[in-house]
Amino acid sequence: MSVNKLSQTPKGFSLIELMIVVAAVAILAAIAIPSYQNQVIRSKRADAMGAVLAASQAVERFKANNNFSYTGASNALFSTQVPADGGTAYYNVAISNVTASTYTITATPTGSQPSSDGTITIDQAGNKGWKGKTCWPESGSTC
Repeated sequence: MSVNKLSQTPKGFSLIELMIVVAAVAILAAIAIPSYQNQVIRSKRADAMGAVLAASQAVERFKANNNFSYTGASNALFSTQVPADGGTAYYNVAISNVTASTYTITATPTGSQPSSDGTITIDQAGNKGWKGKTCWPESGSTC
């Protein structure tokens, strides 16, 4: 008994089917990669906001222990980079405008964090700033 080779079904994928799958994966990647990168930027920004708040608390503790004056407060009171564990910094934190009654703490993007993300600030009155606006991007939104 002979087997007719023409009646067998072909095995494998055709080039057209393969190209459709490649195109679908490319479309998904074109959407997913920028979204992922945006989430990374937002999470690093959230880390910086936390570091700025921690620095502000450290300066307030300094004030309580120094005759209720900010005079003498310096970067030595808090971690000057984010992340604080000594890894590659993506924000630098610094205090400026220090007088007996005022200070400003600023987190400036560096390294892998794009400079277009803008600086994050807080002052002695708790006024928050980001990109020249008087707000912080809470929950990753833009204020």
